[in-house]
Amino acid sequence: MDQAGTTAETMQVRHVERESPLELFNSAEANALRAEIIRTGRKLWDRQYVDGNGGNISVRLGAEFVLCTPTMLSKADLETADICLSDLSGKILAGDRTLTSELLLHLEIYKANPRAKAVVHCHPPYATAFAMTGTLPPLGLIPEYEVFIGPAAVAPYETPGTQAFAETILPFVQEHNTILLKNHGVVCWSDTVTHAEWLCEIMDTYCKTYLIAKQIGEPLGVIPDDKIDDILRRKQWMGLPDARMARIGGDPRGGDAKNTAEIVELVKRETGRMKGRS
Repeated sequence: MDQAGTTAETMQVRHVERESPLELFNSAEANALRAEIIRTGRKLWDRQYVDGNGGNISVRLGAEFVLCTPTMLSKADLETADICLSDLSGKILAGDRTLTSELLLHLEIYKANPRAKAVVHCHPPYATAFAMTGTLPPLGLIPEYEVFIGPAAVAPYETPGTQAFAETILPFVQEHNTILLKNHGVVCWSDTVTHAEWLCEIMDTYCKTYLIAKQIGEPLGVIPDDKIDDILRRKQWMGLPDARMARIGGDPRGGDAKNTAEIVELVKRETGRMKGRS
């Protein structure tokens, strides 16, 4: 065999090895993602978005695999060895703990929307209160919420942990990055675990702020439609989904972000402002 052929064969073997589940599970990328999952779990606990063993977190690892939190473990107590590896059918490939049955929900999001790289499901109290009523707070009240979430959705109730429950998000997951699960909680997807958790924060803070504002007893000011269109143009540039995007000629499903570093700084600034209001 000539040198070119030998090199090509070697590269192919290395590619196969690199893409094998065990190799990926032990990679530097996987280690960094596990650390991010653990940090996020503690944030969810600290913010009282989960209790007991509630909530779950996952992230894509390569094109065919997912790192995820296990069942029956508090998100405050996660350690590196607790994180499992699954394929997109829900088969455990690495890790000693049992997968959460709600991984099915995450997998349906990943299979339906390739832009979803990470998923966080939790039970933040104000957002879950709206989920219990099957309603959403009105739009057009705070620009930060409009930028990062905008129209959320409410998926119908199904028994948690079942395939039927997992499939309730399918009508919404293309045009909505934040979905309330009726009588249950919220699920958010984004490009990273951290960003998905930010969406949970933004959703819950918006619900809380709206309820506080209603108690004042004065009419709520609404952002004018032309200013909402300005926000939609910003979302289009950021690649964020929004079911209203067609009114400015955009794709409701969103697209690729143009400047990730700038978006990260914008999210940090705006979520900080929202927390200051609550």
